[in-house]
Amino acid sequence: MDKMWLKSYPGTVPAEINPDQYRSLVQLLEESFEKFAARPAYVCMDSFMSYGELDLHSKRLAAWLQSRGLQRGARVAVMLPNVLQYPVAIAAILRAGYTVVNVNPLYTPRELEHQLNDSGSEAIIVLENFATTLEQVLARTPVRHILVASMGEMLGGAKGMLVDFVVRNIKKLVPPFALPNMVRFKAALGQGARMPFTPVQAVPSDVAFLQYTGGTTGVSKGATLTHRNIIANVLQTEAWSKPALSSNLLIEQVTIVCALPLYHIFALTACAMWGTRVGALNILVPNPRDIGGFIKELCKYQVNMLPAVNTLYNALVNHPAIGRVDFSGLKTCNGGGMAVQKAVNDKWKQLTGAFIVEGYGLSETSPVATCNRCDMTEFTGSIGLPIPSTEIAILDDDGNPVAQGEAGEIAIRGPQVMAGYWNRPDETAKVMTADGFFKSGDVGVMDADGYVRIVDRKKDMILVSGFNVYPSELEGVVAAHPGVLECAVIGLPDEHSGEAVKLFVVRKDPALTGEQLMDYCRENLTGYKRPKYIEFRDELPKSNVGKILRRVLRDEKQAA
Repeated sequence: MDKMWLKSYPGTVPAEINPDQYRSLVQLLEESFEKFAARPAYVCMDSFMSYGELDLHSKRLAAWLQSRGLQRGARVAVMLPNVLQYPVAIAAILRAGYTVVNVNPLYTPRELEHQLNDSGSEAIIVLENFATTLEQVLARTPVRHILVASMGEMLGGAKGMLVDFVVRNIKKLVPPFALPNMVRFKAALGQGARMPFTPVQAVPSDVAFLQYTGGTTGVSKGATLTHRNIIANVLQTEAWSKPALSSNLLIEQVTIVCALPLYHIFALTACAMWGTRVGALNILVPNPRDIGGFIKELCKYQVNMLPAVNTLYNALVNHPAIGRVDFSGLKTCNGGGMAVQKAVNDKWKQLTGAFIVEGYGLSETSPVATCNRCDMTEFTGSIGLPIPSTEIAILDDDGNPVAQGEAGEIAIRGPQVMAGYWNRPDETAKVMTADGFFKSGDVGVMDADGYVRIVDRKKDMILVSGFNVYPSELEGVVAAHPGVLECAVIGLPDEHSGEAVKLFVVRKDPALTGEQLMDYCRENLTGYKRPKYIEFRDELPKSNVGKILRRVLRDEKQAA
């Protein structure tokens, strides 16, 4: 394969990384625990935890888990938001020789039951706020060991007790629950301190994480990510970020804003795992939807790295208090999960002086596959270049490479590509080619310099009178209108054109009318791309990482 993208690399970024630099994530973690023992590793609600404390807590929890009689490779579910227990839990599970099953804390009982059964999870670590969900399905799952955490227990002394009191009694955020033989997280740490811990020699092919896809293409499936997969992506991320972190004034310790949930692969790799590798401080934000509270946290620190999605950047730049944040230490801002819109990027650049560096990946690729240069000097509108040790092919419907510059399905090959879907060889066969490429389901083009532009997911494409209409293009245009806060586009059945375009808009300017917006679309979009229908809404449905869910809007219209 002609790797034309290598000519567009910054001079300090290597073409390849060595995914076998570590035999396991355990070796990577323990190296950093020792090397950075005195450094703060995480901070949550003003309470710090050092790398040395993370080492001690995770070893004790690993000993407790081993005392339950779980066999090597057992799956342990983690159902927590961004609190200090999270990094302790994942380090402990890996060190004990088990597999982490990341669970969205806001899952419904139906979704939780499916994931626990599909993964075969025998143990779970759950925040008490969500324990009632577990109670409703527990009897129908293989889970036999339950650790229950609280918001305040790792924050220390009177402060932790106060936080728990407020969460339970003032805000009423902990519905009543009864779970048989459950153990409190803090109690397990105490018990584990008196138990022997048996180090486990994990190997590269051992399964480190089961990352469940959102189920947008059917039933939710577990992407099987090995120790080697995650190590590869951590080292790829480190290599790619070198130009940003080595520029201007060198910093003693990188400070990362961890506002994306750690149960999501983006934050798991970019914040937790990469952060540990470089000895960074992660600022845990349990509820980034509280933009005012989030900004108060940002005001306390000199932040260097901010990974987020377009909607979060958009919410930040439109908040009246954002001007109080000192962004002078910002080295790199990474955008993923959905397209970064030029209008949002321009506002962010004006506010902070930094571009939002858009990248692309999936749960199946650990996640990063492509990224724009961290030293970019202009907005590209693309998802960037294949990162080190990664190949991108653009394939037609028969699996053959298309001519350069033509649209086709983005396929990815590299050491970060999953081992397959958990216990689903049939589903794995649908997405993996004979020569090891993962077919993403996304449509894209690659230019002569190796930059990939994503057009859209195959299933989101709208066919209007034989013309292909890609929602992300329309959304990018409409989002640039000064009266628009957010927008989404779907296709509706139409007896004349096959499908018609419907636009959903959240207004920034309450006076904006549909007629004004239609005039704007006429100015900026060719006939077949213009919306036939416009609907104003107070908000748009979003996933827990802030990605706008077109699927939900489509389902609403079909139900109606």
